Amino acid sequence: MVVSAMPMVAEPSVEFDAQLVRKLSQSGPRYTSYPTADRFSDDFGYRDYLQAVAGMRTRGSRNPLSLYVHIPFCENICYYCACNKIITKNRDKAATYLSYLKREIEMQGRLFDGMNQVEQLHLGGGTPTYISDEQMAELMAHLHRWFRFADDDAGEYSIEVDPRTVSADRVASLRKQGFNRLSLGVQDFDTVVQRAVNRLQPEYMTLDIIRAAREAHYRSISIDLIYGLPGQNVISMAQTLNKVIRAEPDRISLYNYAHLPHVFKPQRRIDVQELPSAEARLDMLALAIRRLTDAGYVYIGMDHFALPDDDLAIAQQQGRLHRNFQGYSTHAESDMVACGVSAISSVASTYSQNVKTLEEYYDAIDKNELPIVRGIRLNMDDVLRRLIIQRLMCNFELSIASIETAYPITFGDYFESELENLRRLELDGLVIIDDEWITVTIKGRLLIRNICMVFDRHLQSALQQQAQPQRYSSTI
Repeated sequence: MVVSAMPMVAEPSVEFDAQLVRKLSQSGPRYTSYPTADRFSDDFGYRDYLQAVAGMRTRGSRNPLSLYVHIPFCENICYYCACNKIITKNRDKAATYLSYLKREIEMQGRLFDGMNQVEQLHLGGGTPTYISDEQMAELMAHLHRWFRFADDDAGEYSIEVDPRTVSADRVASLRKQGFNRLSLGVQDFDTVVQRAVNRLQPEYMTLDIIRAAREAHYRSISIDLIYGLPGQNVISMAQTLNKVIRAEPDRISLYNYAHLPHVFKPQRRIDVQELPSAEARLDMLALAIRRLTDAGYVYIGMDHFALPDDDLAIAQQQGRLHRNFQGYSTHAESDMVACGVSAISSVASTYSQNVKTLEEYYDAIDKNELPIVRGIRLNMDDVLRRLIIQRLMCNFELSIASIETAYPITFGDYFESELENLRRLELDGLVIIDDEWITVTIKGRLLIRNICMVFDRHLQSALQQQAQPQRYSSTI
């Protein structure tokens, strides 16, 4: 008699505990950097950045680079948007911007001459495909003129695409220009929700672009969704999830909408009466987690899901996952060089941010200076805490011995107060602490921001002074 093997059931990658989320949800950083951007100072400027790059050269740095290029233009405003963008139908503005952007790229290329190997590129915005196919080809050629790019099978070269603004031919052209990953803004397929946020995008547009991307042999296709938008409910979210799962993107980003109209002016056009309640948001999140994990997606962390054979999921399994200003990444050792208005670089032990307006941007470059307006130089404590937060967010565990080997500290003494606060989270079932490891439970993974906040010295200091910034979104 032949006995068939029982099918293996994948271990769950996250568990939703509504009671725990209600108890612990609070505002907090997303930790795309540590220290977070609100800690940057205008005491750090262009010359400090030059010193950081010079220090890399002196040390003989051979780390590959990650490039970020910001294209701020959009044709229409999406009311939920919190990006640095410029709404205009005047294409001449983009042409002027690109001429200055190329000059900044050249400045950075000269600075990094001899240590300019690139393994990651991301074009964000705004809408990067706002510029024409010819302009994009010229921009990519310019980037390749000043930086050395790894081969297509080794590098990760991504671009954000608005399905309303591109055709199948444009998608194929972007692939030929060097992009191998595509990120599509969707947010929600429900037309009621789309009208409420001024982003009408028929389902067929998104599906056509996904189909075109597969035909053009992109390595990865990602979809962005948002829960908590006006007009959303569990039923509409279920219908959107059904459509997304059928489309089978390699990655899914599921963001919690942060309504901060005092910070982001477009959000003032959203009717707060149409926003779903806190309980409805939790129901939508619970539904999304259940549906996506049942469909085979792995919870990477911080709103991100990926198929098990995607590079992100594999990197996490192998302990190679990293987090930067673009979210999760497979290139852990890369210094990030960012170009364009508002872009943030991470070079050596510094962060630096460009000016946020076109006028300031053009003025700086006309002076033959990089348009850096603020930043921060990390001390040993910052670098140590950054490493801890990175490992917890990416691996959901931390080897205490590895920290003590890398830094001249005794973990229990150095982080005595942090461990005391962490043990309160242990009582809630978020972490398990022993002499060798701090391990995030599958319940705790959803609240990883809460766990990392314990190690954020700057935030804890602000909380003690009752000066917590109001720019943070809810941790759930």
